[in-house]
Amino acid sequence: MSAAAPAAFAALFQPCTLRSVTIPNRVWMAPMCQYSAAPDGPDAGVAQDWHFTHYAARATGGTGLIIQEATAVSPEGRISPYDLGIWNDAQVRALRRITGFVKSQGAVPGIQIAHAGRKASTERPWKGGRPVGPEAHGWTPAAPSAVPFREGDPVPHALTVEEIREITGQFADAARRALEAGYEVLEVHGAHGYLIGEFLSPQSNRRTDAYGGSFENRTRLALEVVDAVRAVWPEELPLFFRISATDWLDGEGWTADETVRLAGLLREHGVDLLDVSTGGLAPHADIPVGPGYQVPFAARVKAETALPAAAVGLITEPEQAEKILANGEADAILLGRELLRDPYWARRAAAELGGELRMPVQYHRSW
Repeated sequence: MSAAAPAAFAALFQPCTLRSVTIPNRVWMAPMCQYSAAPDGPDAGVAQDWHFTHYAARATGGTGLIIQEATAVSPEGRISPYDLGIWNDAQVRALRRITGFVKSQGAVPGIQIAHAGRKASTERPWKGGRPVGPEAHGWTPAAPSAVPFREGDPVPHALTVEEIREITGQFADAARRALEAGYEVLEVHGAHGYLIGEFLSPQSNRRTDAYGGSFENRTRLALEVVDAVRAVWPEELPLFFRISATDWLDGEGWTADETVRLAGLLREHGVDLLDVSTGGLAPHADIPVGPGYQVPFAARVKAETALPAAAVGLITEPEQAEKILANGEADAILLGRELLRDPYWARRAAAELGGELRMPVQYHRSW
């Protein structure tokens, strides 16, 4: 990673180069599902006008890297029937419209590819988010073990080794399609209690074969997916991995120590940056939510490994974000809900901190 820029620039507005891709600043958009695609038929998982408008607004707003929401590698990998997908060519064609516009605004288009595991087949959040069956476009979810996410949820199908290999291949196919669609940054979703995170945690992974038990076995799928993706994702383009650094289960689940250990392995396997979040595996976890509450986990990865890390989670103010970077706690800031509230957050931050951003020529008279 390089960060050459005039000293007068705020850290938040220094460019960031990963492999051959230079991201113009450190204000990055975290993946956030919109649950706004068609649930079935020829348009299932296909990006709509809502998705274009949503991402276009953040690109014109000055966000340096826009990581598209968790995009399913298969129909069964969707969190809800209304999620975006990247398992067919129709989906790729629709996504090219988004990546083309994002690039035209000087931003970098990224995409998170994902499989929801046992947390799949749920209703949209504003409809309650509970599991749905075939009568509501749903299906039986799959997981490392037949352990439901919460009491009363459907028991997921425990994946066979053959099925695990098939899913690994689906991640590789999704990476190929992401390249065809014009993305320049690819992120593998291993966080928030979805499939790869379910394999990592002993709370959800009760297997007794090569994919369960020891740290080496529980991390096997994560590394196999990364290897499969890196084999088809161009050498010159960066690969991210999103992780929940802790399950917040007092050492009984996935831990921060294991995250640091895995970070080193991910770097050896070709990952360029760790997107550090937490939680999502257990509904009863006691999470001490507060401003910047996940930053220490990114800071630890950055301090104890050679892998760059990005911080996310209740980072809302420009001075707060700038301090995190200036203190060396993270290499970039990922904004989630704050960018939902304010697509032009980066422009406000630049005005407050003295940064410089590209302005669409149509808006020059406002500056």
